[in-house]
Amino acid sequence: MEQNTDTLLNITSKSKKSNYRIISTLESSSFSWIFIDQSNPYKALLSWLIFFLFTICVPILAHIVYQCNNCDHSHQRPFDMIVQLSLSICSTLSFLNLSAFARKYGLRRFLFLDKLSDHSVKVRDGYSDQLHRSIKLLCIFIVPCFLADSAYKIWWFSSGGDQIPYIYNMYLSHTFACILLLSSWLYRTSLFFLVCVLFKVTCYLQILRLEDFAKVFEKQADVAAILMDHLAIRRTLRIISHRFRAFILSTLILVTASQFASLLVTTETGSLVNLSTAGELALCSVTLVSGLFICLRSAAKITHKAQSVTSLAAKWHTCATIDSFDDMGPTEETPMANNNSDRANYHFNANIDSDMDEGDEDDLDNTKMVPIYRDTISYQKRQALVTYFENNRAGITVFGFMLDRTSLHTIFAIEMSLTLWLLNKTIGFS
Repeated sequence: MEQNTDTLLNITSKSKKSNYRIISTLESSSFSWIFIDQSNPYKALLSWLIFFLFTICVPILAHIVYQCNNCDHSHQRPFDMIVQLSLSICSTLSFLNLSAFARKYGLRRFLFLDKLSDHSVKVRDGYSDQLHRSIKLLCIFIVPCFLADSAYKIWWFSSGGDQIPYIYNMYLSHTFACILLLSSWLYRTSLFFLVCVLFKVTCYLQILRLEDFAKVFEKQADVAAILMDHLAIRRTLRIISHRFRAFILSTLILVTASQFASLLVTTETGSLVNLSTAGELALCSVTLVSGLFICLRSAAKITHKAQSVTSLAAKWHTCATIDSFDDMGPTEETPMANNNSDRANYHFNANIDSDMDEGDEDDLDNTKMVPIYRDTISYQKRQALVTYFENNRAGITVFGFMLDRTSLHTIFAIEMSLTLWLLNKTIGFS
């Protein structure tokens, strides 16, 4: 018995260390130039200086000095202003949000790690795994974009020769400028993707909580306890919505404006569009759209999971009601339609759905019957709980608008309509 207890303690200790290892890495000095470490005035000043250098100073100087209007066609940069403005504005928005988060909450509290001990082992382990996967996801988006931009800038400086402005020594000047431009690109894209990934991580924790919450319908539970757990989840979703609503809305507007500006300048008459002139613009568009996709998909996924609770509760209530009537004998008020029917045909057994295992189902959104403990929960309590779920839908909201799949369809329809309208104005597409 003592050996089992020691083993359990060791596993818990390892899990706790695993939960915080990624956060400690982000808070370390090696990542302080990416994340906003403003724990003291000196670090805050350094953080703001790096931000102004890579987000404002370097892009402005690069656009002024390396516009290269007198260069050959392959080295001209007609779309550089859109690229620099789009990345700088989005990274500025990300920096301001990260600064506010770090100053007000701190990374551990912001990711709800201070409340993680209140949840089950399954939730803690799943959240720890998601933290590790999120770092990999961050690298998956940042590294390919950085390598592609590195290849482009190295080619641009090395093949441009004396067409590209330089100071004193051409090779040293071009090398230094290339390093500065690549550092600026890496810094701005890292800031933007970091906020998007942090939003995805916080949403995933609530998905784990909802999946763990769904288990209460498979065991004896009090309605008041179910209600309190759901209220806690709704409160957390509301907190996440308030923290990220300005960022999500601003990102949606900025990315939309950037894409329409890019479409307008690339489709106008006489525009020089090829891989050397528009490659960086395409790379910028992929970066911004990918970040927006991460945010919208995460918001829609957690909203769908939260609203699936209503369906699960209604199914639970229906199964309990049917089961209670099955125990009643045949009466004049409730005649049995089929006295020879076997109750096992619809009994609450997971095996009846064994042929449906290939479907996309989970603990919240599935078609399986649930076990019933009707003796502990009355019909009136179950009905009241279902009514509460129907009238209190949870999810991620942006200033009162629910970000669910219907909202994504609406956004897609609006974007497509605007795109077709713009193409009709520029190239006569209809």
